[in-house]
Amino acid sequence: MKKAGIAGATGYIGYELITLIHRHPELEVGWLTSERNAGKRFNQVFSTPWDYTLITLEDAYLRADAVDVVFLCLPHAESMEAVKRFYAAGVRVIDLSADFRLKDVEVYKRWYGIEHSAPELCAEARYGLCELYRSELGGARLIANPGCYPTSVNLGLYPLAKAGWLGERVIIDSKSGISGAGRKTNLTYQFVEANENITPYNVGHRHRHISEMEQVLGAANGEGRGHRFLFTPHLLPVNRGILSTMYVDAAAGVTEEQIRELYAENYSGEPFVHLLPAGEQASLAHTVGTNRCAIGITPADPQMPDSGEYVITASIDNLIKGGSGQAVQNYNIAVGLDETAGLQ
Repeated sequence: MKKAGIAGATGYIGYELITLIHRHPELEVGWLTSERNAGKRFNQVFSTPWDYTLITLEDAYLRADAVDVVFLCLPHAESMEAVKRFYAAGVRVIDLSADFRLKDVEVYKRWYGIEHSAPELCAEARYGLCELYRSELGGARLIANPGCYPTSVNLGLYPLAKAGWLGERVIIDSKSGISGAGRKTNLTYQFVEANENITPYNVGHRHRHISEMEQVLGAANGEGRGHRFLFTPHLLPVNRGILSTMYVDAAAGVTEEQIRELYAENYSGEPFVHLLPAGEQASLAHTVGTNRCAIGITPADPQMPDSGEYVITASIDNLIKGGSGQAVQNYNIAVGLDETAGLQ
């Protein structure tokens, strides 16, 4: 059995990673870190039978040789030093923060407001959207796990972008369960504030995850074609899940049948992408609790089926396909295992 270290294990993503590792045929937990809870047992932080001792990140650096892979569940900016330390120690690193997702450090600075302290490793990092970049992930020692919103959007729109059928202006309405905000005590995420309420935030062209959409979809057809994303995420009063509804102008005259054939070709044999039949839209129920992405394709106006206007829906579980599950899928591909190991 190979051993995994999880840095930042007491967040929701960390908890899900432990769950998946317990299910994995080739992995087991090596150590877990938590700065706020170091010295406690994991089952003192979560109601669970898992009796692991939590250690500090500094202690984890000293125990780097005790694990084969480190999953970093740290906030952006905090992962840079950890990636440098573990990478230098020869450990495979899968970073679930935003710190190594963007190839251009100037783009990172523009969206995240800080200088990147490890630009030399940005070139080494592989962007771990498995269905699109699988060929680049085999043997990779540093993988940047994609953001949750971009996972749904990029999988939902990539076939159109690759074919050159995605129009310049794309309107995206995404809704996420409260767990997407992390395990913190912000008033916005308290039950009375969030229940029976839906709240938009970072509306228009403000959310940092737009940078990943621009990076992936802009380069999809090899021509560096730009797209203008108007993206509004919403806080949904459910525990987990993301539903993205995307309004697109495809090439004029392209039929629904042609688009369906395009998506079927792009995602043929993909174990975790589910193309829904005509007339069916993606919902949270299609994917919550799984590592799957469900995609629905519908003409915007049934009276004008050849107008080129389409509504694409895509759903994922933000904690699994949008986080821990994709990280495990990346690990499986990197080390040559069946990529479905430990996942469903």
